Amino acid sequence: MKNPTPAGPKPKRTQRDDHQHDDATRQILKRLQQNPRANVDTLKPTQAHEISPQSPFTVQADVRALEALQHVSIMLKSAEEVSDEITELASGVERGLVWSLVHSVEMARSLVDALLKGNGIDPEKTHPTL
Repeated sequence: MKNPTPAGPKPKRTQRDDHQHDDATRQILKRLQQNPRANVDTLKPTQAHEISPQSPFTVQADVRALEALQHVSIMLKSAEEVSDEITELASGVERGLVWSLVHSVEMARSLVDALLKGNGIDPEKTHPTL
């Protein structure tokens, strides 16, 4: 006989601080608004940044903005490919949620790639899989 209720309690959602970058983003936007002729070359390089206390990974210091954008483009391309694969396996509401994720990642990558193209970098040559 099929059990009408799931076995065990529903897993709790992980609490996230989705606003952890708001101050940094606001500072960058304010600086760019104050200097409308500013471009990506006027951005300071990265500061070392721990992803989370539980993660062994960090962002290195002194990565130039264009180089960081190239890496972001590659990561977004990977996320897009993984999301596409997951969409094929999903159904119902999950499939719609994953498609939403795919579209958000595609838009983000398009924006980053347009910035790279505007700075004379061909994103197609940045992606080793293309």
